[in-house]
Amino acid sequence: MTAIGAFAADSLDESLRDVTVDVPELRARDVLVRVLAVSVNPADWKVRQGLQPSDEPTILGYDAAGVVEAVGPEVTTLHVGDEVWYAGDATRPGSNAELQAVDERIVSRKPASLSFADAAALPLTTITAWESLFDRFGLTRESTGDLLVLGAAGGVGSIMIQLAKALTGMRVIATASRDESREWAQRMGADLVVDHHHLREQTLAAVPDGVDYLFSPHSKDNIDDYAAIVKPFGHIAAIDEPPGLDLLPLKAKSIAWHWELMFTRPRFETPDMIEQQRLLAATAELVDQGTLRTTVTKTIDDFSAAGLREAHRDVESGHMVGKVVITR
Repeated sequence: MTAIGAFAADSLDESLRDVTVDVPELRARDVLVRVLAVSVNPADWKVRQGLQPSDEPTILGYDAAGVVEAVGPEVTTLHVGDEVWYAGDATRPGSNAELQAVDERIVSRKPASLSFADAAALPLTTITAWESLFDRFGLTRESTGDLLVLGAAGGVGSIMIQLAKALTGMRVIATASRDESREWAQRMGADLVVDHHHLREQTLAAVPDGVDYLFSPHSKDNIDDYAAIVKPFGHIAAIDEPPGLDLLPLKAKSIAWHWELMFTRPRFETPDMIEQQRLLAATAELVDQGTLRTTVTKTIDDFSAAGLREAHRDVESGHMVGKVVITR
């Protein structure tokens, strides 16, 4: 089958190349998906930049939407012909290929109301946002208070705002600096937008007592500000991994720090691994009801190394609003 292989290289053009590889073999609980659309996340280019020299290609790609072509002998929740979406497993070959083998427990039927392109934008960011809000923070429909979402115009922020407004009673404060990203956060449903270049001053001006929950995609050099703007006994969920991160400033207020990695469940095959299928199915219902919207802002109709290179450049620039999708 055809795929886009990633190699250790000095340039993006040398790194992402069109390759031919074997069709993956199915494990007992796998489905084989014909991939029709993918999106690119920061995880894609970060993994690409960290590759070690090898003659064998690494198949990147997490978000995907496509059609089930075959199922393993122990699959019970999906069938051949199902239109599905998922974010994959970081320990296995990714979605930048014609066909991908994925464990059924992290795959769900996609929203019927969305095209494959629009669906491919959502799985990874939705799982990350959902697990942060409901698993790490433990929020419910009855939860109230203030939630501060940093990087609100990015992929995770865009869906986190929507989920928080749809499924909790939280007031959502978003961070943005450019007019475009500020307007996007407001369209997603943010109650208030503050400038992340003036995070401490503007947040405390809006919420003098501090926020209850904070989502952090960019924690480097921000811990002192977090200590100032989060309430005592508040909670922070982070998805980045800056070296040497010092959390001691949070101790005085007994602020809880949570790590969120959506690949934990598939990587360790945790007993509750199927929760990712369930939350994607619940999200699909919310999308089909019109409660949630896709976060696509750019579509590239070129499922090849050239198309992936363009998408990687967009995401790596750090200026993306919403998500970029590549379709077949």
